[in-house]
Amino acid sequence: MRKFLAAQQKYPKVALGAKIEGTVHVRYTVNNLGKVIRTQVISGIGSECDEEAERIVRMLEFKVAKTRKLRAEFHKTIRIHFRLPKQTSVQRKYQYVIPKKESAQEKPADKNYSYTIKWTVK
Repeated sequence: MRKFLAAQQKYPKVALGAKIEGTVHVRYTVNNLGKVIRTQVISGIGSECDEEAERIVRMLEFKVAKTRKLRAEFHKTIRIHFRLPKQTSVQRKYQYVIPKKESAQEKPADKNYSYTIKWTVK
């Protein structure tokens, strides 16, 4: 069920712009056919996240056990988590540059080596 909820969830643009995250508690009622007929936000975080949580819960369908020809309704509570998407880290490409070999005439007496590191951000 969590995979289904995560696949259907769309982060509201208002909440994304305001960097709001949190958990919405939704109470819902399932009828005798397994359909969600009522939803109510118990505790929400606002910024259109409450409406999004209700929309997702209304999409759920359940397999209901037979209740001896009685039409029973079931009440359940679920938590829908809204977490900001993780920012992708910047990948850096490192390039090592070794200086060209000098001719025998230009070589200094001591053998000092040097190198340069250059990186580019894509």
